[in-house]
Amino acid sequence: MIQFKEFTLDNGLQVIVHEDNATPMAVLNVLYNVGSRDEEESRTGFAHLFEHLMFSGSKNIPVYDEPLQRVGGENNAFTSPDITNYYLSLPAQNIETGFWLESDRMLELAFSENGLEVQRKVVVEEFKQNYLNQPYGDVWLKLRPLAYEQHPYKWATIGKEISHIENAKMEDVRAFFNKHYSPSNAILVVAGNITFERAKELTEKWFGPIPAGEKYERSIPAEPEQKGPRVLETSADVPLAAIYKAYHMPSRTHKDYYAVDLISDILGRGKSSRLYERLVKGKKLFNSISASVSGSIEPGLLIIQGKLHEGVDLHEANAAIEAINQELMDNLVDEQELDKVKNQAEATIVFSEIELLNRAMNLAYSKLLGDANLINLEGEKVQAVTPEDIQRCARKVLSSNNCSTLLYRAEKKEKAVAPVE
Repeated sequence: MIQFKEFTLDNGLQVIVHEDNATPMAVLNVLYNVGSRDEEESRTGFAHLFEHLMFSGSKNIPVYDEPLQRVGGENNAFTSPDITNYYLSLPAQNIETGFWLESDRMLELAFSENGLEVQRKVVVEEFKQNYLNQPYGDVWLKLRPLAYEQHPYKWATIGKEISHIENAKMEDVRAFFNKHYSPSNAILVVAGNITFERAKELTEKWFGPIPAGEKYERSIPAEPEQKGPRVLETSADVPLAAIYKAYHMPSRTHKDYYAVDLISDILGRGKSSRLYERLVKGKKLFNSISASVSGSIEPGLLIIQGKLHEGVDLHEANAAIEAINQELMDNLVDEQELDKVKNQAEATIVFSEIELLNRAMNLAYSKLLGDANLINLEGEKVQAVTPEDIQRCARKVLSSNNCSTLLYRAEKKEKAVAPVE
C-alpha cells in the first residue's frame, strides 16, 4: 500500500506527496497532460519536440542540467501518445533546487531560434536513426495508420512525417507551449524523504505564483469500430520476415482492461506462453514471438509480434497465430494457467513499486486516470478476472474483423562486390 496525501494550488496544479523516510533521496515528477494525440495531423511530433526543448533553458536558468548536477541530481523525460513526463531525483536535502528548476521552465521557456534549431536537428536525426534507417524501425509508421483511421493514435509519437519537425516555426512552438504547459494541465508528485508540510510549503513558494493558463479541453475524434480485417504487406532489407497483428481493445480505465491485458499474457508473455510454446518451441515457425498491450488512456491495441524462421511462409505463420487465438475464443482458460499469468502480472506491479521514482510516476499516472489510489487497487483488479471474462473479451478483441496485420517480408539486397584490382 502506497501512502500519499494530495492538495491543489489555486492555479490548478494538482499535487501528490508520498513520504518515504527510508531513503535519503527525493523525487519530483511533473506529468503534463499532453501527448501526440493532442497534435494536429498537419503538424505532428510537437509533443516529443517539446520534451527536448524543455531542457534547452528557461527564463532564469540558461542550462537546465548544470544546477541539478551540482547538487547531485539527475533527470530525464519521456513522451507517449497520452502524456509528457519529466522527472528528477536528488539528495533530499537539496530538494528545493528541483522545485526551482521545474517551476521555472513551467513558468516560461527561453524560446530562441538557435535553441529550436538545435533541438529540431536532434529530433530529425532521432527520426532517421530509429525509424527510417533501422531494421523494422518503420513498423509503427505503417501499423498505426493501418489500425487507426480517425484517432490521432494513427501517427507515432516521433511524428507522422519528418517534414513536420523540419518545418516547425517559432510561433507554432510558442502556441503549443502556451496551450499545454501550464499548472492547470499538470500533475506534480513529490516523493521521498520530505514531509508533507515541507513539500506543500515549497510547492506554494515555487509553483503558486505561476499563472494558471487556460484549461485545455480535449476534443479528439473517436475511432469507429473496425468491421473487417486489414492486411498490409511490405518488404525491406531485414534479417527475418516478421508479422505484426494489432487488435483494438478497451481504454486504460475500462472495466475489461485487465482481462485483455491478461489475454496478452496468456498468448505471449514469456517462454511458457501459448504462442511461444506452440510456434517457437513446437512447430518452429517463429524465431521469437510475444504479445502485449499499448496501455493507452483511450481505446488502444493488443499487439502480437513475431519474427519467422528463414523460409517459413508468412501466411502459414499468420494462420498458426489465428488458430491459437481461436482456441482462446472457443474454450475457457484453465484456472491454473490463468492463476499463473495473474501472479506474473501482480509480481510486475509489486516490483514496479520498489523504486521511489516508479512510485512517483505511477501516482501521477493514476491521478491522471481519475484517482491516485488506483495504484493501490491494480492487484485486486487483476485477481478479480475470471475465465469467463477472458473468453468474453477474447471473442470480442481477437476477432479477425478487429485485426490489422502487417506482413513484413525480408528482402535481401545484394551487396555490391568491390572490383578486383
